[in-house]
Amino acid sequence: MNIIKDIDIEGKRVFIRCDFNVPKDEFGNITDDRRIREALPTIRYCIDRDCKIVLASHYERPEPGKYEERFSLKPVAKRLHTLLKISKEIYMAEDVVGHDAKAKAEALEAGDILLLENLRFEAGETKNDETFAKALASFADVYINDAFGACHRKHASIHAITKFFDKSHKAAGFLLAKEVNFFSKMLEHPVRPFVAVVGGSKVSGKLQAMLKLLEKVDKIIVGGGMAFTFLKAMGYDTGNSLVEEELIDEADAIMRRAKELGVKFYLPVDVVCAAEFSENTTVKYLPVQEIPKGWMGLDIGPASIRLFREALNDAKTIIWNGPMGVYEMDRYAKGSLMMSNIVAQTHATTVVGGGDTADVVNRAGDIDEMTFVSTGGGASLKLLEGETLPGVAALEAE
Repeated sequence: MNIIKDIDIEGKRVFIRCDFNVPKDEFGNITDDRRIREALPTIRYCIDRDCKIVLASHYERPEPGKYEERFSLKPVAKRLHTLLKISKEIYMAEDVVGHDAKAKAEALEAGDILLLENLRFEAGETKNDETFAKALASFADVYINDAFGACHRKHASIHAITKFFDKSHKAAGFLLAKEVNFFSKMLEHPVRPFVAVVGGSKVSGKLQAMLKLLEKVDKIIVGGGMAFTFLKAMGYDTGNSLVEEELIDEADAIMRRAKELGVKFYLPVDVVCAAEFSENTTVKYLPVQEIPKGWMGLDIGPASIRLFREALNDAKTIIWNGPMGVYEMDRYAKGSLMMSNIVAQTHATTVVGGGDTADVVNRAGDIDEMTFVSTGGGASLKLLEGETLPGVAALEAE
């Protein structure tokens, strides 16, 4: 896979696919601009080489073919201008491949930057449509993919667009290259003991990654809603907790496989329970054997936190993907925030899979203490599964 510095971009028109899918509050203010900041080295590299730069990104999931102000990338253009500290303005297109975008792209001069509107305003983006991809490709001589967080998707701006550029005119940006290299090196040569912390709501999304990790790690810690499928497989009554009944056999098989491989497997020993999924209801701290009928576990309890702290004590490499509970509600966030503190305080190489886990680490104030925080949850999960990301494979194709 070419990296941007491997190809000639001097003075050329460059299309950079970024991932500016950043969280905003209810007033439309950006609450975490890490993904924008991570794109800066690639953008600055192009500015320094007098390129005409066209930036593109998706933002959330608008209804295809329909413009909605709340899904606009205008706040991103403002924040990007502030972070780049450049005197020139960043031009904002009013559409993606329409008249305004074309006119503004034509008018670009050396060092100018144009940000296209949300790619998902066009139905062709998520359909990997070649006609739409060709229209995007017409903006540039060179294609750069720096959107690690979207590389696991076969979308037009990630996949189909690469067909319109030969190998000497397409490459990975610095962020994409850094993410892929970091994960591959860490999985191939981890310093041991190597511990995986896996959370989140469902086993189904992480089944393959867990099976792959079992071959690599010395210990695996499971928390979040997915833990209840494993507890149910062990014969516990989990009340109304989230359980994927159809995956109980797979959960059992994972635990048996861990035993065969000599991998220590940790599950919560106590949970924070409530009778309803609400911030204001009564909660109980109970051992997993005592979840009352009709109640559900929504976070790991204090004994589980102590157990997991002990398990992580001697770790030299830790990979963490998925929160320990319903961290979006303050009442059930303590387990995830404590796990963040514990991981941050170890002397291990600490790797945080993006998405919700990065959000937890950010909320806990531990982001600077981690060795590596990925910008892509789904993409990092695919790498853990040992898969080549479609976006990366497309850059390597002739």
